[in-house]
Amino acid sequence: MNIQLQRGQQYDSQAQRGGQGQGGTQNQQAQQNQTAATPPISSSSSVWDKFEKGDKIGEGTYGLVYHARSKETGGRYAIKQFKGGREGDGVSPTAIREIMLLREMRHPNIVKLESAYINRSEPSLWLAFEYAEYDLYEMIKFHRDHKENTRDNPFGLMPQYIVKTVMWHLLNGLSYMHQHWVVHRDLKPSNVLVMGEDPAVAPHQHGCVKIADFGLARIFQSPARPLSDNGVVVTIWYRAPELLLGARHYTRAVDVWAAGCIFAELLTLKPLFQGQERKTPGNVFQADQLDKIFRVLGHPSIKNWPELEVLPHWVENTDNVRVKRPEWSGTGLHTAVLEAMRGAAPSWAQGHVPQECVPPREAIDLMHRMLDFNPSTRTTAEECLRHEWFRQEPKPGPNVFRLPGASTPLVRYPRRPMSLDRVPAGLPGAAGAGGGPGDGGGGGGLPPPPGPPGGGRAGGGPGGPGGGMRGSSQAAAMLAQSGPQGKRRRMENVPGFR
Repeated sequence: MNIQLQRGQQYDSQAQRGGQGQGGTQNQQAQQNQTAATPPISSSSSVWDKFEKGDKIGEGTYGLVYHARSKETGGRYAIKQFKGGREGDGVSPTAIREIMLLREMRHPNIVKLESAYINRSEPSLWLAFEYAEYDLYEMIKFHRDHKENTRDNPFGLMPQYIVKTVMWHLLNGLSYMHQHWVVHRDLKPSNVLVMGEDPAVAPHQHGCVKIADFGLARIFQSPARPLSDNGVVVTIWYRAPELLLGARHYTRAVDVWAAGCIFAELLTLKPLFQGQERKTPGNVFQADQLDKIFRVLGHPSIKNWPELEVLPHWVENTDNVRVKRPEWSGTGLHTAVLEAMRGAAPSWAQGHVPQECVPPREAIDLMHRMLDFNPSTRTTAEECLRHEWFRQEPKPGPNVFRLPGASTPLVRYPRRPMSLDRVPAGLPGAAGAGGGPGDGGGGGGLPPPPGPPGGGRAGGGPGGPGGGMRGSSQAAAMLAQSGPQGKRRRMENVPGFR
């Protein structure tokens, strides 16, 4: 199953030195971890011989994800069970592809596959991942649904430190993947995980972001080979314009576009380009999705994107896509993001954006570069890591939830209530409550320097737009228990970003 991921090292290695203060240690450790032993594949009558089965925490196109605890060590895991195919189909190619890639990749910001279990008589396959408490979809949803809860969500919107740290970790993981010729092809908030802070998680992993769900990932080559025979990829709201226009050749640029869409969603708490998907089978032209993009970014031109002339839907002028409409003049990314943030702000903000959440112009500049129409000139993950925004205060840190040196999290995200949350006596983590950003316990003390986090919960949220895990009942309880509105924070009163 081994694959040669070491080819294609010509990409600029300076990206790994971008922001020396934050990411150098992580990237150096990632290179060392590449030589680590690959996770074992075991034959077993059932994976539940080794794990105690807990609640279902996700369901996707290809399988189910369960919370589980090791019967031997007491460690928490996410078990991804692939759905069985038709009789005689054998193990899903999607599962084999995910195993092949994750057995080779070692990086702090990529989910770690611990082991795989095969039941040859069925056949069936389970993958065991270390457990991550959160994903970006649930974090965004918490801010959106509980923006008036000033006790646990004091800023309403997502603070700039959290946004910047999430993007720093995400881009570090993408940089590693792309330098090793892997394109993810399904980046969305529910496939980006964040480690919790409970005692069972190593301190250096607290608040670390993990890219997950590699079922659609592929090795790409230079010169590029066609990947269009793999069918439609990337959830529609995060799908790059070259894919929407029918490109047969595409590379890592599609991941950068999706990451740029996630960037905007962290700020605005809703997808930036929220089009209506046509469900007709086949590679259907998604006119409404392109309409949403053009309304913000304007109508593309051959001058700025020469490859437009060979893209199938552009050549065929499908649904008159080449004819510029008045509404496609583009409101501008700056204006669109600011207006969406104001609309998502809590009532006490009185239509303004809380100062702690206002992104500077450098952040919007980076977003512009990530959402460039032309994939040839779209910025790369490596270039993003060298952007000025990451060198400004507050600088990104190792823990998404806490500023360096802080003893309390910026936002108290609710933990997912689980039937296996109580650690059996005598097993790791039994002493003390399982604290985390959601309950204010757990981590405590000063956050350690960046280190080599070891894993996360398996991906596998719903495959449709906005997919992710369902909100927990604990979040609703937190809202009911919220205290008074508290002191109003400073607002950004100028009609633009600072």
